[in-house]
Amino acid sequence: MSNERLRSALLAQGKTIRDLADAIEVDPKTVERWITKGKTPYRRHQYAAASFLKVDVTTLWDDGRSRDSAADLSKAEIVTVYPHRHMVPPGLWREMYGRAERHVDALVYAGLWLSEDPGFHALLKAKVQAAAQVRIMLGDPGCEAVHQRGIDEGHRIMDGKIRNALVNYQPLFASHPEIGFRLHDATLYNSLFRADDEMLVNTHVYGIGAYMAPVFHLRRLPGGGLFDTYANSIEQTWGGARQVTEHDITGA
Repeated sequence: MSNERLRSALLAQGKTIRDLADAIEVDPKTVERWITKGKTPYRRHQYAAASFLKVDVTTLWDDGRSRDSAADLSKAEIVTVYPHRHMVPPGLWREMYGRAERHVDALVYAGLWLSEDPGFHALLKAKVQAAAQVRIMLGDPGCEAVHQRGIDEGHRIMDGKIRNALVNYQPLFASHPEIGFRLHDATLYNSLFRADDEMLVNTHVYGIGAYMAPVFHLRRLPGGGLFDTYANSIEQTWGGARQVTEHDITGA
């Protein structure tokens, strides 16, 4: 029986059989047999293929051992859990972003506290100068998701917090246009802070501000799947977000 799940994953990522074969260092004919004849690869190749295609290994192969291993790996991706964001060590944010060489992402509604930190501004400048991809995604102040999140937190001023953050970031817009700033209208269930293969996931809980909600510190492991699930959310939100305009900052 053919493996249509593997075929679909390749198509979804815009990859060919040869792309996968080259990435995990096997013969393309081997990959073709995995698809057309439903052959099950060695477990190391299962995990390597899943990592390349950015999916959980159990999405591609229905193997009880793989499911158990993937679950164990996902648990191992959790470095630690903080009951509240204000309990995260103050230096961890800067240390994590400071270690990044390729990806610096922040997906939030406002993240006002970060926008107020001069050290964070300096870090963003340094990272783009070192050729890292830097992307800051804030909520669109006029969208329904932002309005609802303000109600959920009990203050109804989320749009104002976002505009304050935009004003704080304004000096970076002109001086460092290579820093990506976009506004999204997505309903966020977490605020995500990614630095290469590390991430802080600040959950959103109805009735309280994000600073009181739990934070998961994740570190990506090939085949784990948990980190990649959140990373894919960042990519999808970035793709649907829009550029910041002068009107967003000044309201004029």
